[in-house]
Amino acid sequence: MNSMSPGPIETQALEKAGLTDEQAEQAAAQFASQVPLGRRGKPEEIAAVVVFLASDESSYITGVDLAVDGGMAQV
Repeated sequence: MNSMSPGPIETQALEKAGLTDEQAEQAAAQFASQVPLGRRGKPEEIAAVVVFLASDESSYITGVDLAVDGGMAQV
């Protein structure tokens, strides 16, 4: 069995949390500053990894937790 561990992702969660636009932008910038690649991930980047892990192309991969986090797990 394989798994995928995402880092901070660009979603509407901050806006739906009741933050003002300015607060949401500040929180998003803070998340991005903690990611070595300097940005939050995109939902389609996460989806591509899930599709890969569910495909026959990953048939020889087992027991892996794939960090899709812009390098956060490495620091």
